Amino acid sequence: MNYQELLRKSSNESNNIACMGIDPNRGALPEGISIDEYYATLFHLMEKEGLKMSAYKPNIGYFARLDKPLEGNYDGSKSLANIITSLPSRPFILDSKRGDIASSSLNYAFEAFSSWNSDAVTVSPYMGSDSINPFAINFQDKGVYILDRTSNPGGKDLQNKTMDNSEPLYMTVARTILNWNKEYSSGIGAVVGATNLKEFRDIASLFAPYSIPLLIPGVGSQGGSAKDVIEILKEVEYPLEACRINSSSALTHPWAKRKESAPKNWKDVCLKNIESFIKECSL
Repeated sequence: MNYQELLRKSSNESNNIACMGIDPNRGALPEGISIDEYYATLFHLMEKEGLKMSAYKPNIGYFARLDKPLEGNYDGSKSLANIITSLPSRPFILDSKRGDIASSSLNYAFEAFSSWNSDAVTVSPYMGSDSINPFAINFQDKGVYILDRTSNPGGKDLQNKTMDNSEPLYMTVARTILNWNKEYSSGIGAVVGATNLKEFRDIASLFAPYSIPLLIPGVGSQGGSAKDVIEILKEVEYPLEACRINSSSALTHPWAKRKESAPKNWKDVCLKNIESFIKECSL
């Protein structure tokens, strides 16, 4: 089964295109519970309530910072491994945003797909095809989400720069992603944030006829709206099953943005937000 087939399968089984980002803030968790125990509890409650995501996206940086290799401490990596093995369903996208010369990128590809057994990975396009080829050519059945127009405020610093052909850089990158998808693998997709709807529409309009996999972050704490995203996808006749709309801390510890401690009813708070998000992303 290639990555596009896996996306279709998971969206059909869950009847949504919702993706849960796993970006743990250890200081925001209830006292006395570990990161992996916290997520295992959430997954159990979700399964009990029939709340099923169509993808999961752990960000490796949140776990790597907890390792202290020089002291023989790999608590972060162990937590990530425990969370991955307890995921209720696939696909799982390793958010690592790698990108390097070809020989180094090949090692990063093995890190994502062999070491962590991910179904997809996020990759930076800045170094061009040298960065992309090792992921796409050596693992053609996997997903490769290439950063295009990201959801963070600073994304505009480079991504909106005007090129010689008078189009913004994000559209040049989008056209390149489309070409790589045709040439190398149907699993090549793009990261396009929900916080910049004009740019999102531009890219979605280009990609729609080709079912390019889309990873759409920025919903929830960053201010993006799943409803607005889906309206645009439907307007441009995008095949929804090729898309995954991501929300992270707004689902798993929404009180962190307000710099509050976990409430006593944190389970109910999370489940309510998860249920609402899944409904917003339903097919």
